[in-house]
Amino acid sequence: MVTRKKAPTWTDVKFTLKDFDRADLLGLVQDMYAASKDNQVFLNTRFGLGGDALKPYKTIIDRWLWPDVFKNQNYSVANARKPIADYQKEVGDPEGLADLMIFYCRHAVGFATEVGVDDEGYFDSLIRMFEQALKVVMTLPESQRETFLNELHEIRVTGRAIGWGVGEGFNDAWQLAGLKFDT
Repeated sequence: MVTRKKAPTWTDVKFTLKDFDRADLLGLVQDMYAASKDNQVFLNTRFGLGGDALKPYKTIIDRWLWPDVFKNQNYSVANARKPIADYQKEVGDPEGLADLMIFYCRHAVGFATEVGVDDEGYFDSLIRMFEQALKVVMTLPESQRETFLNELHEIRVTGRAIGWGVGEGFNDAWQLAGLKFDT
C-alpha cells in the first residue's frame, strides 16, 4: 500500500514561517519578488508602489480584448477577465476594480465596433462585465460614482449598435441599477 502525502497548505507554510526572523522574511519576499513578473505586479500593487497600479492589469486586458489582427493575434475573454479577478483577489479596492471593469467594457465594445466580432460568448461576457461594473460602481460613495457612470453611459450608447443583444443587455443592467435613461 502506497501512502500519499497531502499537498502543503497555508497552515504548513505558516508553521514553517514561525521560526523566521525579520531578515529571513525580507530575504524570502526579495526572492519571491525576483522570481516572477507576476509576483512583482502583486507586491507593487499590494503596497501601492509605482505610478499607475492598474497599468499592468490594463496591459493584459488590452492585449486580449484588442489583439493585433495584423499579427494574427486572437482575442480571449478568459485571459482578459483574469487580471480583473487577480486584482479583486490581490487588492480588492472597489474603485480600482470598477476602473478595470470599465476598461474591459470600453475595449470589448471598441474592438467589436472597429474590427468586428462574431462570437456570442464574447458578447455574453461583455454584458456580464458591464453588469458587474455597474454593481461595483453603485457600491462606491456617491461622490465617486459620477465619472464611472458617465463612462458606462458612453459604453452603453456605443454598445447599442453592436447587435447580439448587447444594447438590450446594457439597458437591462442600467435599469436594474436604478438608473434613468437619458438617451
